[in-house]
Amino acid sequence: MIPFTKPGASDPYTVMGARAATAALKDARVDYRRVQQAYVGYVYGDSTAGQAAVYGVGLTGIPVFNLNNNCATGSSALFLARQAVESGAIECALALGFEQMQPGALKGAYDDRPSPVARFAETMTAVQGWDDKAPRAAQFFGGAGRAYMEQHGIRRDTFARISVKARQHAARCTRAPRRRRTVPRAAPCRPSPARRSSSRRSGPPVTAGRRTRPSRHPAASARNRAPARIRSHRSRRPGVRGTTHSIRWRSCC
Repeated sequence: MIPFTKPGASDPYTVMGARAATAALKDARVDYRRVQQAYVGYVYGDSTAGQAAVYGVGLTGIPVFNLNNNCATGSSALFLARQAVESGAIECALALGFEQMQPGALKGAYDDRPSPVARFAETMTAVQGWDDKAPRAAQFFGGAGRAYMEQHGIRRDTFARISVKARQHAARCTRAPRRRRTVPRAAPCRPSPARRSSSRRSGPPVTAGRRTRPSRHPAASARNRAPARIRSHRSRRPGVRGTTHSIRWRSCC
């Protein structure tokens, strides 16, 4: 693996791919001449970009298979490489992935043909609406997260803690582009009087005018709560370095 960088600031994909493949071979102590097939995954790139990246390691005449499966591209390449070895067709395969991205929100590369996610976008819009000011990918993943919360009763602060855990891993990784730690801190806000009766059932309960922790009872599921607002700011507590997530809850009927 090579260091991650911001979109638009990376080396060309040919350089990144060759560096990553060389590092993987060195780490595995495998001679490149033993590799019999290569499975290369990427989303934003022309056809046979996998060959162009592998050529940077050396020309051996092996077949190179290019994969594009959106977020599952990397796992698809690894799965097919494993399957080829497990089946006995070959003894050594190389699974490689790279992405030379452009700055800005994720978007399709073509506007003169049907989008492969058009049906998905139509269904999502019918279920949760569409915001022209928000990136499409953010609405896709946000809707998926909301549906998961409703289906399994996941609390909002669980998502914040996942972010905290991921950033803790990144803080220890020298190849991560962002290495700042975060610390979660739940700060439920007092619901409005008009919503107080329903919020005792579906949102954070209020007792004697004091703010309390959100209920963990299954009845207080994420289905009956409005989206939380998560803000980040630097921690001022002694001995704690990094950024704090502040989660504000809003009640709804």
